Amino acid sequence: MDPIVFTPLYQTRVWGGRTLSERYQRPLPDGQPYGESWEICDRESEQSIVSEGPFAGMSLHELWTKHREEIFGDQLLGERFPLLIKILDARDDLSIQVHPPQEVAHSLGGEPKTEMWFIADCDPSAKLYIGLKEGCTRESFQASLDSGTVESQVHSVTPKAGESIFIPSGRLHAIGAGFLIYEIQQNSDTTYRVFDWNRKGLDGQARDLHIEQSMVSIDFDDIEPAMDQPDGKTLASCPHFVVDQLELQEGETLTSINDRFSIITIVSGQVITPSGRSFAQGDFFLLARSSPALRVTEASKILQTYLPL
Repeated sequence: MDPIVFTPLYQTRVWGGRTLSERYQRPLPDGQPYGESWEICDRESEQSIVSEGPFAGMSLHELWTKHREEIFGDQLLGERFPLLIKILDARDDLSIQVHPPQEVAHSLGGEPKTEMWFIADCDPSAKLYIGLKEGCTRESFQASLDSGTVESQVHSVTPKAGESIFIPSGRLHAIGAGFLIYEIQQNSDTTYRVFDWNRKGLDGQARDLHIEQSMVSIDFDDIEPAMDQPDGKTLASCPHFVVDQLELQEGETLTSINDRFSIITIVSGQVITPSGRSFAQGDFFLLARSSPALRVTEASKILQTYLPL
């Protein structure tokens, strides 16, 4: 079985841009700013559709429900495919936001969401806003909301391309302007905006804020986190996903692991299937449990995402 390729779902965002077209030569639907490309998605209202091969035209949800063991592996539970994979093109600052932790998500009417970011590219001075500054308390943060000075309470870092960071539910965060990011996350779309830089949305109206939900969700003990350091080849590992970074040389092969599927992201380089289909920088695909080995045709950096055993 060749890798399974899906048609991206492009999302307009007030902070988005045109990098997906400029860098990856992707045909965007129109001239609006596109901030997100949902590469692998099984949501009730958004579905990844297979673009080629024997499953062409089928949704990811159909594959998950009708071909689970054949494609994904044994003993996998859940109504929907458990991951959501995106590209984020941030030309302006995203809102300062938080995702609800498991213990409070249901009571707030949302879903927990843990994610990780891989920095595919960034401007030299681009900032990520991650966690809280030393000395910040719930009381000082609330005061900053009232005075419109939230940025003064939020910790920031200036990462480099190739670095990554884990964003557990409850971590206050925002992506600053000037980033191209690969995001791997739980299958959830619950985000609580706590501050949006006092700007208007694409419709000219101020975007909704979720102050009450945010204050319940924020981990106020999360003080000044740093970018992650890899544990060998592993960039992130949690109960929801594992993300490995592979450095492969020409002639090496790429296979799925644990007799289960994996999601492949080509950061750089190129791989080719036995049938001659090639994948290069910016490509995402699902490597089924039964897929034959792919051959690396030039030095490549690859993210391989899979479920923990």
